[in-house]
Amino acid sequence: MILPDTTSSTRYTEFDTPLLTKAFQAAGIKSDIQNAQNDKTKFASIAQNMIAEGVKVLLIDSIDAPSGAAVEAQAKTAGVKVIDYDRVNLGGSADYYVSFDNEKIGELQGQSLISCLKAAKAPSPAQVIEMDGGVDVDNNAVLFKAGAQKVLKADSGIKVVADSVVKGWLVANAAPAFTQALASNGGKVDGVYAANDDIANAVISVLKSKGLNGKVPVTGQDSGVEGLDNILRGDQCATIYKSYAAEAAAASKLAIALVKGQDVSSAGVTLTPFKDPKGNRTLQAFLLPAQIVTKANVKTVVDSGQVKAADLCKGLTSQCKAAGISG
Repeated sequence: MILPDTTSSTRYTEFDTPLLTKAFQAAGIKSDIQNAQNDKTKFASIAQNMIAEGVKVLLIDSIDAPSGAAVEAQAKTAGVKVIDYDRVNLGGSADYYVSFDNEKIGELQGQSLISCLKAAKAPSPAQVIEMDGGVDVDNNAVLFKAGAQKVLKADSGIKVVADSVVKGWLVANAAPAFTQALASNGGKVDGVYAANDDIANAVISVLKSKGLNGKVPVTGQDSGVEGLDNILRGDQCATIYKSYAAEAAAASKLAIALVKGQDVSSAGVTLTPFKDPKGNRTLQAFLLPAQIVTKANVKTVVDSGQVKAADLCKGLTSQCKAAGISG
């Protein structure tokens, strides 16, 4: 397996690597899980070495679709089965795709922001700044944005005053991009759609510098410690919980079936068609659902085991107690 980086999200080191390693070990399957550290040349090199070593299945979460598709072409030539993990490579040749229903996630993000704005009694139309993820490299980001815009543009009480992209999902770009978007609207904002919690945290840092944190609803995604802490503090209104354990379990079951030469129907995952318009093809996909998380149900993420109460509640004992979390 090749993971893309450690910068676009902390999930790859905190969840995916240990969960998948454990699943393959339990099945008696030899695995090699590496991270390309956001280096496309390194990604290609890792893939070439794995293919040369005779791997039977390649799970890839690509840095971008073109480099991912290039790896898939090499794997196909060598007879290696490929599963697109979390991010689909449009124009590639993988037969399988395991992820979440990413357009639906965008819709949930949009819905949560509208609910937060209503709860905050924001003016109508509320002035919203969109902080999209890496739509330049990641089709998931494109789908998040499409889902969010479907909801936000359909609401007459919302006015999107700026739409900024955090290119490459590089968190270092988020605060400057938001600062510029905010300035372009004369410093006025009623709510912020942030594609994930890392971007949301950068937005919150800018809002804090202007005394606006906790007053301007901010959404996110991933339900990591940082995002949930921001929710408990009141600086972030909502995030999206995606079960990485469920995603890793589905991908590992599918990979194990392929390694063993079994029919994928024996993997215990229900595959549905997923159209790749760029490649004019159809993949077999397993898309998992997601859930909105607010202060009212942060405990759900802790109960799932994805976040530890001890990590979440450092310095936030009273907030955790109020949320029903024993840390």
